[in-house]
Amino acid sequence: MRIHASPRPPVEITGLSITERVFRGMAGHEGDIALIDGPTGRELTVGAFQDAVRRLAGGLTARGHAPGRTVAILAPNLPEYAVVFHAVAWAGGTLTTINPTYTAPEVAYQLKDSGAELLITVAPFLDTARAAAEGTSVREIAVIGEAEGALPLAALMGEPLAAQAPVDVEEHVVVLPYSSGTTGLPKGVMLTHRNLVVNVDQGASAVPIRRHERSVAFLPFFHIYGQTVFLNLYLALGAVPVTMPRFDLELFLRLIQEHRTSRLFCVPPVMLALAKHPMVEQFDLSPLRVVYSAAAPADGALTGAVADRLGVTAIQAYGMTELSPISHTVPEDDPRPGSAGVAVGSTECRIVDPETGIDRAPGEEGELWIRGPQVMKGYHNNPEGTARTMAPGGWLRTGDLAVIDADGHLFIRDRVKELIKVKGFQVPPAEVEAALVACPGITDAAVVPKPDEEAGEVPVAFVVAAPGTVPDAEAIRAQLARRLATYKRPAEIRFVEAIPKSASGKILRRLLREQV
Repeated sequence: MRIHASPRPPVEITGLSITERVFRGMAGHEGDIALIDGPTGRELTVGAFQDAVRRLAGGLTARGHAPGRTVAILAPNLPEYAVVFHAVAWAGGTLTTINPTYTAPEVAYQLKDSGAELLITVAPFLDTARAAAEGTSVREIAVIGEAEGALPLAALMGEPLAAQAPVDVEEHVVVLPYSSGTTGLPKGVMLTHRNLVVNVDQGASAVPIRRHERSVAFLPFFHIYGQTVFLNLYLALGAVPVTMPRFDLELFLRLIQEHRTSRLFCVPPVMLALAKHPMVEQFDLSPLRVVYSAAAPADGALTGAVADRLGVTAIQAYGMTELSPISHTVPEDDPRPGSAGVAVGSTECRIVDPETGIDRAPGEEGELWIRGPQVMKGYHNNPEGTARTMAPGGWLRTGDLAVIDADGHLFIRDRVKELIKVKGFQVPPAEVEAALVACPGITDAAVVPKPDEEAGEVPVAFVVAAPGTVPDAEAIRAQLARRLATYKRPAEIRFVEAIPKSASGKILRRLLREQV
């Protein structure tokens, strides 16, 4: 067994909950700004944030939504999202975070699987929330702000819960984001308080974020990338997330200029805009010093183009939901084109032949396996999925083909897993294929990725129509629109006579990828 240990110092394992860790970093700074709503400029101070967390935690406890129960949130990035996140954690509950672009069936799937009993949303998503909640365990829906006939979040506030509800930080699942892992339908990733606290400390030792530093938080908070960086790491270090409810390039650039942002966390499509869009020239981005890209691979040419245009250090980081998510970052003082970084503290890696399970020699390509205290507890209600992803000894199979060089730098080459990454979001082919086969007149389907300059990849569907039917792509698109979020829908639908398969019935995706 060849283990690549992190060259960085190990992190301390504490007994803190994630909210205790955040509050510890805020101590003595109650008058400072904690969060800013980007579009309106509305500010929330540290003291007001902590008070809201404690009062909502008290209210959730009084109404029986905590401890030991699951709360769901279906909302865009707002300062109140951070309040909900930490109130549920402080009350000893579990929060499952739902993509706000989901359709009602997609939301319903996550509500049922997670067992959520309270759903918190915003007025524009209330109809979707109500439709999705039917037939689930949800017994109350609350809205951030107000909506006619709906329970406002303010009504859930109660007597402040003075201290963290007792939890086993090593075992208690505090957040349940959904990921497709290496394949299949979305699975709830069980992340404990210890997972999140350790990852905050790993991130803090690798990324030199300063107190009062402001960054534009457009990365969605339902996704582990946005959660960890802005709801945990930034708040714990006294830095200030400036929230954006949805990505808009002009607003994004204006907020960078207005808040004199020095460090950004991005995804490849936004990196592309920073590298090429003419609108960038209209704004003063001179305070910007470092731009990180993660969630999907960005090649050295793209990071180099951003660096050259903006005069910044443009680097990558690597992680996944099952890793809380940070496992690798490129040192800001040692950028390397194409590198996804070196392992953060207390993290070990192996490069394994995906066919034989034998470790590869240094410099050789294989599947990246990772072990560390940030590795998930497992998949919720899915021991089979957990067993497929976790190898003996606590090793997480990432599903990514990679090389680690002599200096410990990680280079991602390809993916073993079948997931399609659209603007950093995961699209499991199996989920789209199931939706296609459910359409009238379709007998078989397969979905593969197609490279796309803006999105990184987009899904392309190969569809077999039932004998005697006339294929109708628009009718299929209309059906999918009722079942799948926009980014999951195929960019192209190609009708074929048969889907190529192996003797065992497995789709030969390589042959389809060659066609696109």
